[in-house]
This record gives sequence, structure tokens and C-alpha cells, in this order.
Amino acid sequence: MSNNYTSRSDSGAMGNGSSANNRREMRAEHSTGALPSLGTLGIERTTSSGAFDFEHMVQSLRDLFEQDRQIASQTDASRCGICYHYFRVSELHYREEGFYVCPSCEQNLGHQHIFMLRKQQKL
Repeated sequence: MSNNYTSRSDSGAMGNGSSANNRREMRAEHSTGALPSLGTLGIERTTSSGAFDFEHMVQSLRDLFEQDRQIASQTDASRCGICYHYFRVSELHYREEGFYVCPSCEQNLGHQHIFMLRKQQKL
């Protein structure tokens, strides 16, 4: 047996040119066994628009969490039984199934009934 890896074009998954196979081939050719960087394999990662979207998402989640914590610290706050965000009790609607629901979740639920394992106490 040889340590050299050769892919055959007639061998289904091994010859499909996937990046995993290409990395294996590159690793087999290097004596260290370490994977080469993605750039040397012809696989380029673009981060121009993706990085901005991710950073924006993280910042919006931080803002949402901060707002949620501010409302939760108030005495007249309770959680929505669907999205679990805190709202003032005056903004929530108590459903007959035994939980509070925020306006957004109530609109999404419509007239559907949801059975809860643990009911919220009506305040």
C-alpha cells in the first residue's frame, strides 16, 4: 500500500472534486499532515457583506437583550408565553390556555390554540 492518494474519476464520491477531497489530497502531499489554508485550494471566503450582516445581527441582539432586561426589572412586567420576551402586563393579553401573549405573537397565532405544560399565573 502507498501513502499517496489518487482520486479516480470513475469512483463516485472520491472523484467529485469536493473541497474535502481536495484538502485530503493536499494534506497527503505535505509531510506535516497539516491542512493548507483555504486560499491555496482555490476556495476564497468573501467577508465584505457577510461580516457586516453578522455584526449588525449581533448588535441588534444586544440591543434587544438590553431592552428586555430593562423591562424585566420593572414590577409590572411579565413574559410572553411564546417568545419569552418581557413586556408590561398592560401590553400582554392573557389567553384561556393559561399564558400571556404579546401583540406580535398574538397576531401570528391568530385563533390557533396552544396547550402549555406549565401555565402562567394571571396577574
